[in-house]
Amino acid sequence: MASNKASRDGEKIWKTNIDKVNAELVTLTYGTIVAQLCSDFNSQYAEVNKQLDRMGYNIGLRLIEDFFAKSGLQRCGNFRETAETISKIGFKMFLNITPAVTNWSADNKSFSLIFDENPLADFVELPNDGRAQDELWFSNIFCGIIRGALEMVQMQVETHYVSDVLRGNDTTEMRITLLRYMEDELPPDDE
Repeated sequence: MASNKASRDGEKIWKTNIDKVNAELVTLTYGTIVAQLCSDFNSQYAEVNKQLDRMGYNIGLRLIEDFFAKSGLQRCGNFRETAETISKIGFKMFLNITPAVTNWSADNKSFSLIFDENPLADFVELPNDGRAQDELWFSNIFCGIIRGALEMVQMQVETHYVSDVLRGNDTTEMRITLLRYMEDELPPDDE
């Protein structure tokens, strides 16, 4: 899928097929969830990151069905097409943003998403405890969502943040690496 076509498709789907939710409500609700996790885990940010990833993973497992139903798209032909679809259609459909796809590895199995905007991070200041700036990935739920959604289309990926403007970096960058294509597997003892 060409990049321009993906952009047009994403814009069309956003305008015609998606029920809109107030962005500030989503932002504040998500912020409350992260704050509660920080409290529940006594500011053990590595555990908060794991929980956000786990929550996102479970969302991604279900979100992919909604994505296919509303977009009318079929599975992508390769990982480059998958990257463009995530950026220009997936993020556009659900959040009305379009992160840039960049920094492809030589083997085309790894790329970065650069976020010019992140609606989850609006109105956010990380805790000033001397650790959150180095340990908390506030929007880590996105990593889990992508991981869960791609697993449902037989792609095992690793996702992680490289930088975040909330941590004082110049950009927010997520790295996505294809580990393997998964085979359709029957459950054990199923013929």
